Amino acid sequence: MLVEGSSLRDELLAALPSLRAFAISFTNNRDRADDLVQETILRAWANIDKFEPGTNLNAWLFTILRNLFHSDYRKRKHEVEDADGAYAARLKTHPDQQSHLDFEDFRTALATLLRDQREVLLLVGAQGMSYEEAAEVCNVPIGTIRSRVNRARSKLASLLDLTSEAEFGPDSVTKAALAGK
Repeated sequence: MLVEGSSLRDELLAALPSLRAFAISFTNNRDRADDLVQETILRAWANIDKFEPGTNLNAWLFTILRNLFHSDYRKRKHEVEDADGAYAARLKTHPDQQSHLDFEDFRTALATLLRDQREVLLLVGAQGMSYEEAAEVCNVPIGTIRSRVNRARSKLASLLDLTSEAEFGPDSVTKAALAGK
């Protein structure tokens, strides 16, 4: 409570040690506690017009500190402490522009295949069916399926100018469609 004759500044300064101890009990970190106390005093000063004279200043300050801590905690629980940057260095995403272009090239090349070759290549390569299952679906002998898949893969490899499996790109559907079983 504000004492008559004392200034608001003096009361704020007198509350600092108690606020700091309270903040340390929350954070277990002196630096974060000091930041929390500093933010509490800044908020209190910015909102001093909302403080009702004659009420308990310490209770008001502690409430501000507590609310700041809980707000900060909610934000920080989704963050990862990474002071040396080691965690961030392990996070990598490869640019998807090239894979998107590769996929468009693949779609264009796939569209140029004969319908029956495209069909069996998608059944075996993309859907993961066995040659026997694809033969049953297409109602043709298994040898015909093997032949169509082989011709389709060769034609795609030629159209895409692929000479080794390493060039098939990151797309698993493309790899499955072009790779031999």
